[in-house]
Amino acid sequence: MRLRFEHPQQWLGRHDPGFGALRRAGRAAIVMPAVFAVGDEVIGDPTLALFAAFGSFALLLLTDFRGPMLERLRNQATLVVACCVLICFGTLASQSAWLAAVTMVVVGFVILFVGVVSSVLAGASTALLLAFILPSTLPGGVSSLPDRLAGWAIAGAASLFAVGLLWPAPARGTLLSAAPTACRALAARMRARVASLMSDEDEQASRDYNRTVAEASEAIAALHRGFLATPYQPTSLNTGARAIWRLVYDLYWLNIIIVRPAQHVENAASHAARAVLVAAATVLERGADLLEPPGGNSDALHAALDELTDATRTAEARATADLPATRGPGAHGPAVVEPQVSELVTSLDPSFHAQEIGFTVSLIGANIDLAAAAERRSWLERLLGRKPEGLPATLSAAWKRATAHMNRRSVWLHNSVRGAIGLGIAVYVADRTGAQHAFWVALGTLSVLRSNALSTGQNALRALLGTVAGFILGAALLALIGTNTTLLWFLLPLAIFLTGVAPAAISFVAGQAAFTLMVVFLFNILAPTGWRVGLYRVEDVALGCAVSLLVGALFWPRGAGAALRRALSDAYADSAEYLARAVDFGTRSGELSSTSPAAPADDGARPAAAVQRLDDALRGYLAERGAKPVPFAEVTRLVTGVVSLRLAADAILDLWQHGDGAATGDRAAARHELTVSSELVKRWYEDFAVSLANRGEPREPMADDGVADERLAAAVRRDLRADDRKANATAVRMIWTGDHLDAVRRLQELIVGPARVVAER
Repeated sequence: MRLRFEHPQQWLGRHDPGFGALRRAGRAAIVMPAVFAVGDEVIGDPTLALFAAFGSFALLLLTDFRGPMLERLRNQATLVVACCVLICFGTLASQSAWLAAVTMVVVGFVILFVGVVSSVLAGASTALLLAFILPSTLPGGVSSLPDRLAGWAIAGAASLFAVGLLWPAPARGTLLSAAPTACRALAARMRARVASLMSDEDEQASRDYNRTVAEASEAIAALHRGFLATPYQPTSLNTGARAIWRLVYDLYWLNIIIVRPAQHVENAASHAARAVLVAAATVLERGADLLEPPGGNSDALHAALDELTDATRTAEARATADLPATRGPGAHGPAVVEPQVSELVTSLDPSFHAQEIGFTVSLIGANIDLAAAAERRSWLERLLGRKPEGLPATLSAAWKRATAHMNRRSVWLHNSVRGAIGLGIAVYVADRTGAQHAFWVALGTLSVLRSNALSTGQNALRALLGTVAGFILGAALLALIGTNTTLLWFLLPLAIFLTGVAPAAISFVAGQAAFTLMVVFLFNILAPTGWRVGLYRVEDVALGCAVSLLVGALFWPRGAGAALRRALSDAYADSAEYLARAVDFGTRSGELSSTSPAAPADDGARPAAAVQRLDDALRGYLAERGAKPVPFAEVTRLVTGVVSLRLAADAILDLWQHGDGAATGDRAAARHELTVSSELVKRWYEDFAVSLANRGEPREPMADDGVADERLAAAVRRDLRADDRKANATAVRMIWTGDHLDAVRRLQELIVGPARVVAER
């Protein structure tokens, strides 16, 4: 058997995509020994040196902000200030074991939970926790506070230098790099479709179209992979990031609904529908230009959006004007044969397809415009929280997202409560048991606590194995080195580097071993005690792991997989209810009656909150260690189904909200047909939601009800034959509402298979 040699750079790139861990480890290996040396050798203050060392560890190894350099440095400086505030609170709380434990619970919950509203805060949560845990578990009164703050401030200043000058991270993230490619690929697919229609589906045009379909699908898949690989969802206080997040789901759905119409009809309506595809492609192309780089002038995109709106409205108008002949024998004209119901419905297919695509692309263009407007804000406007028009205010958006997770089924809430209580217990136990280094008890709890008891146990075992391995290696090295601290100074950067790169490149066990080795070197430089430091580390981590096991077993021990199923169930049920209310609004809107409903805008808040919880549950599921019982592709289809339901409801609302005043015509029969259909669809998705939550067998997808379609067409035929243009337009909207329900029915075939996989695993 021939062994294949892999270059170390290729191997590391495969295990550490983008070399993020390597970048952080390299910075820390340079900065951390330097600031530690300043505190210990130059200033001669062990407390200052210790806080400088762990401050640089937290600010460089546990945090990695992204975005433009100025914004990155501003976030880093803000983190330094926030950590200094927490050091003050932690030092004051350390005077009493009970006070330290209670304060740890409160501070821990706030830090962990507030990450749900901000990717910046979520990415910095471990560093913030460390800034409180360290002073609250180390002996020292208020008199030690100046030295502690000075050490952290030195580390903060050094971290700003490292972030700005030592191998700066790319300003453009994975999402922002992949989004323009996806937009252009979808635009090319639309233009190829138009070309194939205009050339009567010749062989070359068909091949070109198939090629663009494959390229668009690959571009969307790359965008979605990048989104799910992001450690924290970029829906935060960062306005532009929220818009980019919306863009991911909208592009994914657009790639699904761009399908060939079942039958090509050559008339004025089909020409107008093709014009919508061309205008939509232009919007995507102008949007891609605006994303590279973001923050440019939006005039071209605005013009393209205006053209798309005009083209969509024209296509809707032509759908009414170019219906097949519907009038019977005239008083002064020849008799006209009335078309079959199927012919009538088919004639509206291209226009409906155009309306569906036009609505989705308009949403995409609006999100890109918001992202660009957010990037164009000055530094002062960002600092003051001023927002571009079209998005809720910063505090309003944060509050809305936080309240969405104040729900007993929220995975983020579960993890925040469990983590806070676990850290509080660890701080109290460490103090009462007289552990040699109580700091490591709390840190051990934080590092191994996961989303279920089984996973926590696995991580606890790995943490102990890594710690013991690091202790044995450290003891052996200390036995050889003795009291030669000079050699320890040379080994310290290597241990720091391995601490940063080993978890990503090798394993969690290797990272724990390197971390223990770093601690042994660090404390033996401060106060040479030999191998006993490593032994204390093993004892304290074992105690921390025991606390995390207890908390993990007591609080929601069902795990991320169960939480994901519950989140999917809630999202499907809430979105189905939203869809039914949108249909009810559409069928009654414009009536001169007290029973005419208001637009269910507020009803969209509940499914939106459910989708936010679903997204966090999905990230928790993907981040949980161990084999995943449900394949990634199946999970993606289930999440896509939720997004599709919400977008269908939004499209129905948009269809009826831009009507031209009070509609005329008799709609009682059509309303009845649509109400019955929407209730059947709603009931199916509610049953589907229950089957997801309980791992039951999902119902078979609903069969196409051709008879119901004929009844709907017959119900609006009278209005289609009328001379009242408003009645004509209302009838067409009725049919299109039915088409949206048909699309939601066809979606069932996409999600039933993955649901069966969930039930079997």
